[in-house]
Amino acid sequence: MCLPLHFGGAAQEAFAGPAQLPNLGDPISISPATERRLGDRIARELYRDPDYLDDAVIGDYVQSIWLPLMAAARARGELPPELDVQYAWKVLLGRDRSVNAFALPGAYFGVHLGLVGVVSSKDELAAVLAHELSHVTQRHIARLITRQNEQTPWLIGAMILGAMAASKNPNGANAVIVGGQAVAAQTQLNFSRDMEREADRVGFGIAGQAGFAPQGFVSMFEKLQQSNRLNDAGGFPYLRSHPLSTERMADMQARIPSQTATTPPAPAGEHLLIAARARVLSNPAVDALRHWVQEAEPVQLARQPVAQQAGILYAATLAASRLRSFDQADALGSRLRAAAGSDAQLARQVSLLLAEVALARGNAELAMGELGAQGPIRSRAELFLMAQAQLALERADAASQSLQTWVADNPSDAQAWQWLARSTAAQGRTIASIRAEAEVNIAQLDYPAALTRLKAAQDMARTNPAAGDHFEASIVDTRARQMEQLLREQALER
Repeated sequence: MCLPLHFGGAAQEAFAGPAQLPNLGDPISISPATERRLGDRIARELYRDPDYLDDAVIGDYVQSIWLPLMAAARARGELPPELDVQYAWKVLLGRDRSVNAFALPGAYFGVHLGLVGVVSSKDELAAVLAHELSHVTQRHIARLITRQNEQTPWLIGAMILGAMAASKNPNGANAVIVGGQAVAAQTQLNFSRDMEREADRVGFGIAGQAGFAPQGFVSMFEKLQQSNRLNDAGGFPYLRSHPLSTERMADMQARIPSQTATTPPAPAGEHLLIAARARVLSNPAVDALRHWVQEAEPVQLARQPVAQQAGILYAATLAASRLRSFDQADALGSRLRAAAGSDAQLARQVSLLLAEVALARGNAELAMGELGAQGPIRSRAELFLMAQAQLALERADAASQSLQTWVADNPSDAQAWQWLARSTAAQGRTIASIRAEAEVNIAQLDYPAALTRLKAAQDMARTNPAAGDHFEASIVDTRARQMEQLLREQALER
């Protein structure tokens, strides 16, 4: 999912009221509904990408930034109601170690773990996300697609996918497009300088209203500028897709009130742990995992600033667990808990990690204890870890009940449906389990696969009444009809 092509970048004006910006003058001929369908086609391929990663811990953290940004965009009048309803507004994580983020048609956004691992604070990550969000709210992508009026939106979608494939594996790009079209797509679909400046200004205002420090924009720009000076060798595709200029940097500096300190705030402990997790998950090679463990050896750790030590211990604990060195992971986890001290946010992240370690070694009771110490389930990560522990302890009824409640409120959560499929299967509810697997396919936009599963559930309900769950069978029939209608509509668009 490495995208030097990019549809995104970083910031807007003061913190009060919507921006009064000049119209960039580009007509828009593509409707929001058509743009969403185009985005769906591209996102469907991203879900299939081996680099796609639905890590609930990092996902919860990113959502804690994303949701306030969305609320601020609405409050400022930057997000028109029709776009709010029509677009997806989904952030997808990629395992790629490169520093990149991007926006796609229909408000799908990609964030590489390399970016999460390199930013120094939640404010810097908010700066990038606010900039990407602003490219979409200002309909920059639709304007770019309109310029390519000689191409159908679906061909443009194929070109975007081809540019993605080329950026990851130049030899494999022809699987999606032919010849130099990937280069053409990158050239034609990169944002203009005016669009980048507009996204800077709008994003700056959104991030500020959402409560993030304005210094995050400046420090993120400085990080990118330093990479530029060091002759980026491919680790910063974001830099290539969002080229910096002295004008953009000066504009961000000028927008910070003079009485505000320009020194970036020290990163909160929680961010250090999340960044450490991102670095480990983005490079699961055995040598890399061993390196993280060695970094936490007492002599090595003592050389690091005290503020950084909890992050190093977190990375080492996770890495030791991935190496299946569980005694070592336990020892490192005890040191990590001590380093976290009384900080509630750190304690919560440590408990989640130690529950994950306990489950990896097969100790579901210990995992339940770690999760129970944090009180009622409050997050997606806690929900999934608890469900895994309950299934291991043959408490499928409890797991199924909590997951069913979750998917009722979050029907497009593929991983929640996957855990629900396992829990209903453990209960012997075969039709409900197959239907949940179909919902996984629907959440990841693979409608043909979903219809295949739904038809299998229908066949089972007809031929094996003893398996019957008449309520689930009725839902299966309804969903199958919906999938057939969606597939007919897609066939007409081709």
